[in-house]
Amino acid sequence: MRKLLPAFVCFFLFASVAAAAPGAVRCAHLLDVRSGEIRDDQTIVFAADGNVTSVGPAKSAALPANVVPIELTGTCLPGLIDVHTHVTFNPEDEGYAGLGVSIPREAITGVKNARLTLHAGFTTIRNVGASGFTDVALRDAINAGDVEGPRMQVSGPLLGITGGHCDDNLLPYEYHHVAEGVADGPWEARKKVREVIKYGADLIKVCASGGVLSKGDLPGTPQYTPEELQAIAEEAHKLGRKVAAHAHGTQSIKDSIRAGIDSVEHASLIDDEGIALAKQHGTYLVFDIYNDDFILQEGAKAGMLPESIEKEKKLGRLQRENFRHAFQSGAKIAFGTDAGVYPHGNNAKQFAKMVEWGMQPIDAIRAATLSAADLMGWSGKVGALEPGYYADIIAVEGNSPLADVSVLESVKFVMKGGTVVRNDRAAQK
Repeated sequence: MRKLLPAFVCFFLFASVAAAAPGAVRCAHLLDVRSGEIRDDQTIVFAADGNVTSVGPAKSAALPANVVPIELTGTCLPGLIDVHTHVTFNPEDEGYAGLGVSIPREAITGVKNARLTLHAGFTTIRNVGASGFTDVALRDAINAGDVEGPRMQVSGPLLGITGGHCDDNLLPYEYHHVAEGVADGPWEARKKVREVIKYGADLIKVCASGGVLSKGDLPGTPQYTPEELQAIAEEAHKLGRKVAAHAHGTQSIKDSIRAGIDSVEHASLIDDEGIALAKQHGTYLVFDIYNDDFILQEGAKAGMLPESIEKEKKLGRLQRENFRHAFQSGAKIAFGTDAGVYPHGNNAKQFAKMVEWGMQPIDAIRAATLSAADLMGWSGKVGALEPGYYADIIAVEGNSPLADVSVLESVKFVMKGGTVVRNDRAAQK
Protein backbone atom coordinates (compact mmCIF):
# COMPACT_ATOMS: atom_id res chain seq x y z
CA MET A 1 0.00 0.00 0.00
CA ARG A 2 1.51 3.28 -1.10
CA LYS A 3 0.97 6.22 1.24
CA LEU A 4 0.56 9.61 -0.35
CA LEU A 5 3.61 11.57 0.78
CA PRO A 6 5.12 14.57 -1.00
CA ALA A 7 6.62 13.39 -4.27
CA PHE A 8 8.93 16.35 -4.61
CA VAL A 9 11.75 14.32 -3.02
CA CYS A 10 13.11 13.88 -6.53
CA PHE A 11 13.89 17.59 -6.78
CA PHE A 12 16.97 17.21 -4.59
CA LEU A 13 18.79 14.37 -6.24
CA PHE A 14 20.98 15.76 -9.01
CA ALA A 15 22.98 18.85 -9.82
CA SER A 16 21.36 21.32 -12.18
CA VAL A 17 21.51 20.55 -15.89
CA ALA A 18 23.69 22.93 -17.85
CA ALA A 19 21.98 25.73 -19.77
CA ALA A 20 22.09 25.83 -23.54
CA ALA A 21 24.26 28.23 -25.54
CA PRO A 22 24.37 29.08 -29.27
CA GLY A 23 26.01 26.29 -31.19
CA ALA A 24 26.03 23.90 -34.11
CA VAL A 25 26.28 20.21 -34.92
CA ARG A 26 27.86 19.01 -38.17
CA CYS A 27 26.55 15.62 -39.26
CA ALA A 28 28.23 13.39 -41.82
CA HIS A 29 24.69 12.22 -42.62
CA LEU A 30 21.30 13.60 -41.60
CA LEU A 31 17.96 11.81 -41.88
CA ASP A 32 15.16 14.15 -42.90
CA VAL A 33 12.23 12.28 -41.35
CA ARG A 34 9.68 14.23 -43.35
CA SER A 35 11.06 13.39 -46.80
CA GLY A 36 12.74 10.13 -45.80
CA GLU A 37 16.01 11.26 -47.42
CA ILE A 38 19.53 10.94 -46.06
CA ARG A 39 21.47 14.16 -46.71
CA ASP A 40 25.26 14.24 -46.50
CA ASP A 41 27.44 16.79 -44.68
CA GLN A 42 24.74 18.86 -43.02
CA THR A 43 25.01 21.44 -40.24
CA ILE A 44 22.31 22.17 -37.69
CA VAL A 45 22.63 25.60 -36.08
CA PHE A 46 20.75 26.50 -32.89
CA ALA A 47 20.31 29.60 -30.76
CA ALA A 48 20.81 30.19 -27.03
CA ASP A 49 17.17 29.26 -26.39
CA GLY A 50 17.88 25.76 -27.70
CA ASN A 51 15.83 26.19 -30.87
CA VAL A 52 17.10 25.33 -34.35
CA THR A 53 17.77 28.36 -36.56
CA SER A 54 18.99 26.62 -39.72
CA VAL A 55 19.63 23.21 -41.25
CA GLY A 56 21.55 22.78 -44.48
CA PRO A 57 24.79 21.94 -46.26
CA ALA A 58 27.84 22.49 -44.06
CA LYS A 59 29.64 24.49 -46.73
CA SER A 60 26.98 27.22 -46.63
CA ALA A 61 26.12 27.20 -42.92
CA ALA A 62 26.13 30.62 -41.22
CA LEU A 63 27.65 29.90 -37.80
CA PRO A 64 27.26 32.18 -34.78
CA ALA A 65 30.41 34.03 -33.72
CA ASN A 66 33.04 31.86 -32.02
CA VAL A 67 31.00 28.68 -32.52
CA VAL A 68 32.87 25.52 -33.53
CA PRO A 69 30.46 22.78 -34.64
CA ILE A 70 30.35 19.43 -32.88
CA GLU A 71 31.55 16.96 -35.52
CA LEU A 72 29.57 13.71 -35.80
CA THR A 73 30.64 10.98 -38.22
CA GLY A 74 27.45 8.92 -38.15
CA THR A 75 23.81 9.62 -39.00
CA CYS A 76 21.86 12.31 -37.15
CA LEU A 77 18.11 12.39 -36.69
CA PRO A 78 15.61 14.09 -34.37
CA GLY A 79 15.34 13.03 -30.75
CA LEU A 80 12.93 10.11 -30.46
CA ILE A 81 9.51 10.17 -28.78
CA ASP A 82 7.81 7.41 -26.77
CA VAL A 83 4.14 8.17 -26.07
CA HIS A 84 3.49 5.27 -23.67
CA THR A 85 5.88 5.00 -20.73
CA HIS A 86 5.68 4.39 -16.99
CA VAL A 87 8.93 6.03 -16.06
CA THR A 88 8.36 5.81 -12.30
CA PHE A 89 7.86 2.02 -12.44
CA ASN A 90 10.34 -0.86 -12.65
CA PRO A 91 9.47 -4.31 -14.06
CA GLU A 92 10.66 -6.00 -10.87
CA ASP A 93 7.97 -4.09 -8.95
CA GLU A 94 5.10 -5.85 -10.73
CA GLY A 95 2.76 -8.10 -8.78
CA TYR A 96 3.01 -8.28 -5.01
CA ALA A 97 6.47 -6.67 -4.91
CA GLY A 98 4.79 -3.39 -5.84
CA LEU A 99 3.01 -3.27 -2.49
CA GLY A 100 6.33 -2.47 -0.85
CA VAL A 101 7.10 0.57 -3.03
CA SER A 102 6.34 3.87 -1.32
CA ILE A 103 5.45 7.08 -3.11
CA PRO A 104 8.85 8.67 -2.29
CA ARG A 105 10.64 5.56 -3.54
CA GLU A 106 8.66 5.64 -6.77
CA ALA A 107 9.67 9.27 -7.27
CA ILE A 108 13.35 8.39 -6.90
CA THR A 109 12.92 5.48 -9.31
CA GLY A 110 11.54 7.99 -11.80
CA VAL A 111 14.70 10.10 -11.58
CA LYS A 112 16.84 7.08 -12.42
CA ASN A 113 14.63 5.96 -15.29
CA ALA A 114 14.25 9.43 -16.78
CA ARG A 115 18.01 9.64 -17.20
CA LEU A 116 18.17 6.16 -18.77
CA THR A 117 15.42 7.11 -21.20
CA LEU A 118 17.06 10.37 -22.23
CA HIS A 119 20.47 8.76 -22.71
CA ALA A 120 18.84 6.12 -24.93
CA GLY A 121 17.88 8.90 -27.36
CA PHE A 122 14.29 9.52 -26.28
CA THR A 123 14.21 13.26 -25.70
CA THR A 124 10.42 13.41 -25.31
CA ILE A 125 7.98 11.02 -23.61
CA ARG A 126 4.38 10.79 -22.55
CA ASN A 127 4.00 9.14 -19.13
CA VAL A 128 0.64 7.43 -18.87
CA GLY A 129 0.20 6.39 -15.26
CA ALA A 130 2.03 6.97 -11.98
CA SER A 131 1.20 6.84 -8.28
CA GLY A 132 0.90 9.90 -6.09
CA PHE A 133 1.59 12.33 -8.95
CA THR A 134 5.23 11.27 -8.93
CA ASP A 135 5.39 11.87 -12.68
CA VAL A 136 4.16 15.45 -12.17
CA ALA A 137 6.98 16.08 -9.70
CA LEU A 138 9.50 14.48 -12.05
CA ARG A 139 8.32 16.55 -15.02
CA ASP A 140 8.62 19.73 -12.96
CA ALA A 141 12.08 18.80 -11.70
CA ILE A 142 13.27 18.15 -15.26
CA ASN A 143 11.78 21.44 -16.47
CA ALA A 144 13.49 23.27 -13.61
CA GLY A 145 16.85 21.73 -14.56
CA ASP A 146 17.16 19.89 -11.25
CA VAL A 147 17.44 16.42 -12.81
CA GLU A 148 18.22 14.93 -16.22
CA GLY A 149 15.37 13.61 -18.29
CA PRO A 150 13.27 13.95 -21.42
CA ARG A 151 10.52 16.46 -22.05
CA MET A 152 7.41 14.98 -20.47
CA GLN A 153 3.66 15.04 -20.69
CA VAL A 154 2.20 13.23 -17.69
CA SER A 155 -1.14 11.81 -16.62
CA GLY A 156 -0.76 11.26 -12.89
CA PRO A 157 -2.99 8.43 -11.55
CA LEU A 158 -4.86 6.22 -14.01
CA LEU A 159 -8.66 6.41 -14.04
CA GLY A 160 -10.49 3.10 -13.71
CA ILE A 161 -13.48 1.25 -12.30
CA THR A 162 -13.64 -0.47 -8.93
CA GLY A 163 -11.87 -3.80 -9.29
CA GLY A 164 -10.66 -3.00 -12.80
CA HIS A 165 -7.26 -2.93 -14.44
CA CYS A 166 -6.45 0.45 -12.90
CA ASP A 167 -7.58 -0.45 -9.41
CA ASP A 168 -5.21 -2.26 -7.03
CA ASN A 169 -6.65 -5.75 -6.51
CA LEU A 170 -3.82 -7.48 -4.69
CA LEU A 171 -4.96 -6.99 -1.08
CA PRO A 172 -7.92 -8.80 0.56
CA TYR A 173 -11.19 -7.14 1.56
CA GLU A 174 -10.24 -6.28 5.14
CA TYR A 175 -7.72 -3.68 3.95
CA HIS A 176 -10.43 -1.73 2.05
CA HIS A 177 -7.73 -0.53 -0.32
CA VAL A 178 -8.78 1.31 -3.49
CA ALA A 179 -6.41 2.86 -6.04
CA GLU A 180 -6.37 6.64 -6.13
CA GLY A 181 -7.72 6.90 -9.68
CA VAL A 182 -10.86 4.81 -9.18
CA ALA A 183 -14.09 6.55 -10.20
CA ASP A 184 -17.42 4.88 -11.00
CA GLY A 185 -20.18 6.53 -12.99
CA PRO A 186 -20.07 9.51 -15.36
CA TRP A 187 -20.13 12.25 -12.71
CA GLU A 188 -17.56 10.63 -10.46
CA ALA A 189 -15.38 10.15 -13.52
CA ARG A 190 -15.74 13.83 -14.41
CA LYS A 191 -14.77 14.73 -10.85
CA LYS A 192 -11.67 12.55 -11.06
CA VAL A 193 -10.64 14.21 -14.33
CA ARG A 194 -10.90 17.58 -12.59
CA GLU A 195 -8.90 16.30 -9.63
CA VAL A 196 -5.93 14.95 -11.59
CA ILE A 197 -5.79 18.12 -13.67
CA LYS A 198 -5.88 20.18 -10.46
CA TYR A 199 -2.73 18.39 -9.31
CA GLY A 200 -0.81 18.83 -12.54
CA ALA A 201 -1.80 16.27 -15.20
CA ASP A 202 -1.12 17.19 -18.84
CA LEU A 203 -3.41 14.43 -20.14
CA ILE A 204 -5.87 11.86 -18.84
CA LYS A 205 -5.21 8.10 -18.91
CA VAL A 206 -8.28 5.89 -18.59
CA CYS A 207 -8.63 2.12 -18.43
CA ALA A 208 -11.45 1.18 -20.79
CA SER A 209 -10.85 -2.58 -20.71
CA GLY A 210 -9.18 -5.21 -18.58
CA GLY A 211 -5.46 -5.77 -18.76
CA VAL A 212 -2.59 -8.23 -18.65
CA LEU A 213 -0.70 -7.27 -15.50
CA SER A 214 -3.73 -6.73 -13.25
CA LYS A 215 -5.21 -9.38 -10.98
CA GLY A 216 -8.62 -10.86 -11.56
CA ASP A 217 -9.73 -9.36 -14.87
CA LEU A 218 -9.50 -10.20 -18.57
CA PRO A 219 -7.89 -8.00 -21.24
CA GLY A 220 -10.83 -8.25 -23.65
CA THR A 221 -13.54 -7.36 -21.14
CA PRO A 222 -15.07 -3.84 -21.26
CA GLN A 223 -14.76 -1.93 -17.99
CA TYR A 224 -15.74 1.72 -18.39
CA THR A 225 -19.11 2.10 -20.15
CA PRO A 226 -19.58 4.27 -23.26
CA GLU A 227 -21.35 6.86 -21.07
CA GLU A 228 -18.42 7.03 -18.66
CA LEU A 229 -15.86 7.26 -21.47
CA GLN A 230 -17.82 10.04 -23.15
CA ALA A 231 -18.02 11.97 -19.87
CA ILE A 232 -14.25 11.62 -19.36
CA ALA A 233 -13.45 12.73 -22.90
CA GLU A 234 -15.83 15.71 -22.74
CA GLU A 235 -14.48 16.89 -19.38
CA ALA A 236 -10.85 16.49 -20.39
CA HIS A 237 -11.28 18.24 -23.72
CA LYS A 238 -13.20 21.07 -22.08
CA LEU A 239 -10.19 21.57 -19.81
CA GLY A 240 -7.71 21.42 -22.70
CA ARG A 241 -6.38 17.89 -22.11
CA LYS A 242 -6.19 14.88 -24.39
CA VAL A 243 -7.21 11.39 -23.31
CA ALA A 244 -5.38 8.08 -23.75
CA ALA A 245 -7.41 4.90 -23.31
CA HIS A 246 -5.92 1.59 -22.24
CA ALA A 247 -8.03 -0.75 -24.36
CA HIS A 248 -7.12 -4.29 -25.35
CA GLY A 249 -10.70 -5.41 -26.00
CA THR A 250 -12.53 -5.11 -29.31
CA GLN A 251 -15.62 -3.40 -27.88
CA SER A 252 -13.67 -1.09 -25.57
CA ILE A 253 -11.53 0.10 -28.48
CA LYS A 254 -14.64 1.08 -30.43
CA ASP A 255 -16.33 2.60 -27.37
CA SER A 256 -13.24 4.74 -26.74
CA ILE A 257 -13.03 5.97 -30.33
CA ARG A 258 -16.74 6.80 -30.47
CA ALA A 259 -16.40 8.69 -27.17
CA GLY A 260 -13.84 11.00 -28.78
CA ILE A 261 -10.76 9.70 -26.97
CA ASP A 262 -7.54 10.76 -28.69
CA SER A 263 -5.44 7.58 -28.59
CA VAL A 264 -6.07 3.90 -27.98
CA GLU A 265 -3.21 2.21 -26.14
CA HIS A 266 -2.41 -1.47 -26.81
CA ALA A 267 -5.36 -1.98 -29.24
CA SER A 268 -4.60 -5.70 -29.12
CA LEU A 269 -7.95 -7.08 -30.29
CA ILE A 270 -8.93 -4.35 -32.73
CA ASP A 271 -11.10 -5.51 -35.64
CA ASP A 272 -11.90 -4.08 -39.07
CA GLU A 273 -14.67 -1.90 -37.71
CA GLY A 274 -12.34 -0.53 -35.03
CA ILE A 275 -9.68 0.27 -37.63
CA ALA A 276 -12.27 2.00 -39.82
CA LEU A 277 -13.49 4.03 -36.83
CA ALA A 278 -9.92 5.02 -35.93
CA LYS A 279 -9.36 6.26 -39.47
CA GLN A 280 -12.70 8.09 -39.53
CA HIS A 281 -12.08 9.87 -36.21
CA GLY A 282 -8.35 10.43 -36.68
CA THR A 283 -7.64 8.41 -33.53
CA TYR A 284 -4.06 7.31 -32.95
CA LEU A 285 -3.34 3.65 -32.20
CA VAL A 286 -0.39 2.88 -29.91
CA PHE A 287 0.69 -0.78 -30.13
CA ASP A 288 3.34 -1.86 -27.59
CA ILE A 289 4.52 -4.84 -29.62
CA TYR A 290 7.98 -5.38 -28.13
CA ASN A 291 7.17 -6.09 -24.49
CA ASP A 292 5.51 -9.43 -25.25
CA ASP A 293 9.06 -10.79 -25.59
CA PHE A 294 10.06 -9.51 -22.16
CA ILE A 295 6.90 -10.67 -20.39
CA LEU A 296 7.14 -14.21 -21.72
CA GLN A 297 10.91 -14.53 -21.27
CA GLU A 298 11.53 -12.55 -18.08
CA GLY A 299 8.15 -11.84 -16.52
CA ALA A 300 8.12 -14.72 -14.06
CA LYS A 301 11.59 -13.77 -12.78
CA ALA A 302 10.44 -10.15 -12.45
CA GLY A 303 7.60 -11.24 -10.15
CA MET A 304 4.69 -10.92 -12.57
CA LEU A 305 1.62 -12.92 -11.59
CA PRO A 306 1.25 -16.36 -13.21
CA GLU A 307 -2.16 -15.32 -14.53
CA SER A 308 -0.51 -12.33 -16.23
CA ILE A 309 1.93 -14.59 -18.06
CA GLU A 310 -0.96 -16.76 -19.24
CA LYS A 311 -2.93 -13.74 -20.44
CA GLU A 312 0.07 -12.49 -22.41
CA LYS A 313 0.51 -15.88 -24.08
CA LYS A 314 -2.99 -15.53 -25.53
CA LEU A 315 -2.65 -11.88 -26.51
CA GLY A 316 0.85 -11.09 -27.77
CA ARG A 317 0.77 -12.56 -31.26
CA LEU A 318 -2.77 -11.32 -31.90
CA GLN A 319 -1.65 -7.79 -31.03
CA ARG A 320 1.24 -7.99 -33.48
CA GLU A 321 -0.96 -9.33 -36.27
CA ASN A 322 -3.48 -6.55 -35.66
CA PHE A 323 -0.68 -3.98 -35.62
CA ARG A 324 0.30 -5.09 -39.11
CA HIS A 325 -3.31 -5.06 -40.30
CA ALA A 326 -3.97 -1.59 -38.84
CA PHE A 327 -0.83 -0.16 -40.42
CA GLN A 328 -1.53 -1.69 -43.81
CA SER A 329 -5.09 -0.35 -43.58
CA GLY A 330 -3.83 3.21 -43.14
CA ALA A 331 -4.59 3.86 -39.46
CA LYS A 332 -2.51 6.47 -37.64
CA ILE A 333 0.10 4.84 -35.41
CA ALA A 334 2.34 6.48 -32.83
CA PHE A 335 5.35 4.86 -31.17
CA GLY A 336 4.64 3.72 -27.61
CA THR A 337 6.32 0.90 -25.73
CA ASP A 338 4.87 0.52 -22.21
CA ALA A 339 8.41 0.96 -20.86
CA GLY A 340 8.36 0.07 -17.20
CA VAL A 341 6.89 -3.32 -18.03
CA TYR A 342 10.43 -3.95 -19.32
CA PRO A 343 13.60 -2.02 -18.34
CA HIS A 344 13.76 1.65 -19.25
CA GLY A 345 16.40 2.60 -21.77
CA ASN A 346 15.46 -0.35 -23.99
CA ASN A 347 12.65 1.59 -25.68
CA ALA A 348 14.29 1.41 -29.11
CA LYS A 349 14.04 -2.39 -29.19
CA GLN A 350 10.50 -1.92 -30.44
CA PHE A 351 11.68 -0.48 -33.78
CA ALA A 352 12.87 -3.87 -35.04
CA LYS A 353 9.54 -5.44 -34.06
CA MET A 354 7.63 -2.77 -35.98
CA VAL A 355 9.70 -3.54 -39.08
CA GLU A 356 9.33 -7.29 -38.55
CA TRP A 357 5.55 -6.85 -38.45
CA GLY A 358 5.06 -4.78 -41.57
CA MET A 359 6.59 -1.32 -41.42
CA GLN A 360 9.55 0.03 -43.34
CA PRO A 361 12.25 1.60 -41.13
CA ILE A 362 11.17 5.12 -42.10
CA ASP A 363 7.58 4.32 -41.08
CA ALA A 364 8.70 3.19 -37.63
CA ILE A 365 10.94 6.25 -37.24
CA ARG A 366 8.11 8.58 -38.28
CA ALA A 367 5.86 6.91 -35.70
CA ALA A 368 8.45 7.93 -33.07
CA THR A 369 8.94 11.45 -34.43
CA LEU A 370 6.34 13.22 -36.59
CA SER A 371 3.34 11.09 -35.59
CA ALA A 372 4.18 11.00 -31.89
CA ALA A 373 4.65 14.78 -31.88
CA ASP A 374 1.28 15.21 -33.58
CA LEU A 375 -0.46 13.02 -30.99
CA MET A 376 1.08 15.05 -28.18
CA GLY A 377 0.08 18.34 -29.77
CA TRP A 378 3.74 19.34 -30.02
CA SER A 379 4.17 19.43 -33.79
CA GLY A 380 6.39 22.36 -34.67
CA LYS A 381 8.54 21.84 -31.58
CA VAL A 382 9.63 18.17 -31.49
CA GLY A 383 9.80 15.31 -33.97
CA ALA A 384 11.84 16.98 -36.72
CA LEU A 385 15.01 19.03 -37.22
CA GLU A 386 13.79 22.24 -38.81
CA PRO A 387 13.97 25.95 -37.93
CA GLY A 388 11.89 26.70 -34.84
CA TYR A 389 12.08 23.16 -33.47
CA TYR A 390 14.02 22.27 -30.34
CA ALA A 391 17.60 21.21 -31.06
CA ASP A 392 16.86 17.66 -29.95
CA ILE A 393 19.44 15.64 -31.90
CA ILE A 394 20.62 12.05 -31.69
CA ALA A 395 23.24 10.23 -33.72
CA VAL A 396 24.16 6.62 -34.45
CA GLU A 397 27.27 5.10 -36.00
CA GLY A 398 27.53 2.34 -38.56
CA ASN A 399 24.62 1.50 -40.83
CA SER A 400 21.96 4.04 -41.67
CA PRO A 401 18.77 3.49 -39.62
CA LEU A 402 16.97 3.21 -42.97
CA ALA A 403 19.06 0.13 -43.73
CA ASP A 404 19.07 -1.32 -40.22
CA VAL A 405 16.62 0.25 -37.79
CA SER A 406 18.13 -1.70 -34.89
CA VAL A 407 21.07 0.76 -34.83
CA LEU A 408 18.70 3.03 -32.89
CA GLU A 409 19.27 0.68 -29.96
CA SER A 410 22.86 1.99 -29.79
CA VAL A 411 22.64 5.77 -29.78
CA LYS A 412 26.07 7.41 -29.39
CA PHE A 413 25.12 11.09 -29.14
CA VAL A 414 22.16 12.85 -27.51
CA MET A 415 21.42 16.57 -27.42
CA LYS A 416 18.31 18.01 -25.81
CA GLY A 417 17.43 21.63 -26.51
CA GLY A 418 20.97 22.50 -27.57
CA THR A 419 22.63 20.87 -24.55
CA VAL A 420 24.72 17.72 -24.99
CA VAL A 421 23.66 15.03 -22.53
CA ARG A 422 25.59 12.14 -24.10
CA ASN A 423 28.59 12.02 -26.42
CA ASP A 424 30.32 8.65 -26.42
CA ARG A 425 32.82 9.75 -29.06
CA ALA A 426 34.02 12.63 -26.86
CA ALA A 427 34.41 10.25 -23.92
CA GLN A 428 36.72 8.03 -25.98
CA LYS A 429 39.16 10.85 -26.83
